[in-house]
Amino acid sequence: QVQLVESGGGLVQTGGSLRLSCAASGRTFSDYIMGWFRQAPGKEREFVAAISRSGGSKSYADFVKGRFTISRDNAKNTVVLQMSSLKHEDTAVYFCAAGQGQASLMMVYNTIAQYGSWGKGTQVAVAS
Repeated sequence: QVQLVESGGGLVQTGGSLRLSCAASGRTFSDYIMGWFRQAPGKEREFVAAISRSGGSKSYADFVKGRFTISRDNAKNTVVLQMSSLKHEDTAVYFCAAGQGQASLMMVYNTIAQYGSWGKGTQVAVAS
């Protein structure tokens, strides 16, 4: 299993920006498809964004397209979620996840079941 630690959450005003980082350790980072999920109070965990092993393929939930950007640095074992134009409804705990990759360097995963390793999450609060 790869170990994941998120950072960068906090309180921001509507329309503001935050940069979430996830540091991975324990395994070869480039073997993993990486994703971000979020869970708001009283709601189920939902997919936000994912990035392929090579970083060449990305997937986003419709509600963040054009506002959030996922990236990774395989040399630094990190994945970043840059969030802008934040809305109150983006308030949630954000989780970093790693899924064992297949042969394709371009494959992405967008379901919870495809990810086997999870961080503990970082809180994002957007004031309305």
